[in-house]
Amino acid sequence: MKPAEIPQLLAQIALADPRVRREDPIEMRAQIQMWAGILADVPPDFALHAAQQHYATSTWPILPAEIATRWQAVVRDRMNRDVGTFEPQPGLDPDDVPGYLTALREQRQAVVYGQQPPAEVRAITAGPAAAEAVRRVAQLGDYLTTETRTALAPYRPIAAARLQAAQTGQPDALAVACPVHTCRAAPGQPCQRPSRRHGRHRLTEPHPSRTETAATTDPERTSA
Repeated sequence: MKPAEIPQLLAQIALADPRVRREDPIEMRAQIQMWAGILADVPPDFALHAAQQHYATSTWPILPAEIATRWQAVVRDRMNRDVGTFEPQPGLDPDDVPGYLTALREQRQAVVYGQQPPAEVRAITAGPAAAEAVRRVAQLGDYLTTETRTALAPYRPIAAARLQAAQTGQPDALAVACPVHTCRAAPGQPCQRPSRRHGRHRLTEPHPSRTETAATTDPERTSA
């Protein structure tokens, strides 16, 4: 605000709180200079709105520092939401450094004073397949770094195979029960086959029919 705008602000505030405005001419001039220095960056409309918010909940006289603090919070919020990038403008020479700095300064000032909205970072979205991949990877267990999973892959072949299927968009065979009558492995369990000693031998890869079943029951694939 400029010093010439302060008397109008004080007169409007005095309608709600006469204690704010000084009556002595000398004190009034000093008050105007003091308020103008504190509210130098605050728009007049915002200063009045801040005073209205103050007296909506308080009976204490408002101080210029409170108006300035409210304005700083607004500016901080706008700038925190602005990515700070500058889009090239038509007619602006990319080699004109002073012109670029001037345009960048004007853009940021426009954001600060609400003349244009902040350039916010938009959420990166993908198709439904991305959500399905995240869901399937989340079912594989606790979080591990890529390096750790790679190192453990030889010792966890089943988990490694399921992770690779999720990352490459292939059907997760272990998400369904195996339809092979000699296997009947439950979801999440590896396929198996009978051994010669009446035991069960665990397979490193699922039965092909189990993979086909997973592909036909995957909602992302059947809807495509």
